[in-house]
Amino acid sequence: MKVAFLFIAVFCFCLKSNSQNDTIPLKYDKVVESKSFQANPYDANAPAKAAFYSAILPGLGQAYNKSYWKIPLVYAGLGTTLFFYFDNNSRYLDYRNAYKRRLAGYEDDEFFGILTDENLIRGQKQFREFRDISLLLTIGMYILNIIDANVEAHLDQFSITEDLSLRPSQIQNYSNGQNSFGLSLSLKIK
Repeated sequence: MKVAFLFIAVFCFCLKSNSQNDTIPLKYDKVVESKSFQANPYDANAPAKAAFYSAILPGLGQAYNKSYWKIPLVYAGLGTTLFFYFDNNSRYLDYRNAYKRRLAGYEDDEFFGILTDENLIRGQKQFREFRDISLLLTIGMYILNIIDANVEAHLDQFSITEDLSLRPSQIQNYSNGQNSFGLSLSLKIK
């Protein structure tokens, strides 16, 4: 129930209309040239588009962000979890059908002479639990795909230039004569 609510909330958020009130006019006076990474101009709808595309077709948001190397990872994760879901479901059904046949009086199931009735019940419970965990992992991979596309679209608009740096620093404490360690944040304004 919670997963369905979360999916509906994410889907409705992605379908938000693009009205005049949603956009913020920005004025670009001067573009700073830097040798390092230059951010894309701010587009408030880019993260929502990337998340929406990934929700429609897994990996499409990564293609929208031009992170093509992540698409095989998305499909490998989803494929692996789906494989385990179907495998565990098949084994659960095998154990359940064998147990139902034994209750009906038949003695020709594939586990006859190998497993007892209690072992069949225990196997059903185990494979049903594994199947349910695999389903949760599949849903988690799907949501992770959407979150990855959204976060990468946000970070694509973040400027990383040489003007901003975070470095470790060593500071002399003059009251007791010992060194203190910390971080210093530098911002160069031209």
